[in-house]
Amino acid sequence: MIRIGPAGWDYKDWEGVVYPPGLKGADRLAFLAELFDLVEVNVTFYRPVEARLTQRWVDAVSRFPEFRFPAKLLNVFTHERRLPEDLLRQFQDGLRPLQEAGRLGALLAQFPYSFHNTEENRVYLLDLKGEFPDFPLALEVRHRSWQSRTMEEFLRLTGYDFCNIDQPLVSYPMGRTAWVTGPRAYLRAHGRRKETWFEFKDDRQARYDYLYPPEELAELADRARSLADRAPEVYVVFNNHPAGQAVANALELSHLLAGRTFTLPHVLLAAFPDLQALTTRSEPPPA
Repeated sequence: MIRIGPAGWDYKDWEGVVYPPGLKGADRLAFLAELFDLVEVNVTFYRPVEARLTQRWVDAVSRFPEFRFPAKLLNVFTHERRLPEDLLRQFQDGLRPLQEAGRLGALLAQFPYSFHNTEENRVYLLDLKGEFPDFPLALEVRHRSWQSRTMEEFLRLTGYDFCNIDQPLVSYPMGRTAWVTGPRAYLRAHGRRKETWFEFKDDRQARYDYLYPPEELAELADRARSLADRAPEVYVVFNNHPAGQAVANALELSHLLAGRTFTLPHVLLAAFPDLQALTTRSEPPPA
């Protein structure tokens, strides 16, 4: 099964673009669950969340049994590379409702470009895996030093699902892999905006401000099919979220891979007119 969706859902610049006026809170999540089979949780990268909040997420998608929430690991564990016992317990306790409901897709350990393939970092990956024995972990690395058959086998042996990425090919990046190292295959599309990948000044989101054109979506579709040939479950996540572009591209890829059509709000069609070709009908604009 190929599940497709955006990274995150609580963005100010999605108001009136992705979400119709007046749509708030858990209703936004239910709205996305009508369109997609997953939404990646970003907030967990910045802070642990409480179980009562994740239970509300479970309730919001109760009508959609195939819906999943892959979630990013806390940045303390990946970017600071520390494993404080109290934070580990707090982080895991907050995700229990997703896990117990069968809604947690995977925990994504997203490491920065500066995380290179060294003995010290490989040992850290083993330590990290050991702290999450009850959770499926996926690994995202961005530096090409990890791209080898030896590392592919290392991940199979250590129990990590590998997160393939689509990113600008600048400096010494991971290439456009299609690795499967566990039961879940993962593909994250960051966009291909080269000029802002490292030079984004004060706007950290500028690197992800990108809309995939049809020919690049066709390339992503080929990679997703290749992953699906070798894994029972595939997650394709669009992280090019500024101005709702991740939603538009996720809809287009869903149509490309499965021929899906959608009922879309007027605001989304106004922002992305090409989506009209994917609609069964559109919701009318407010009077």
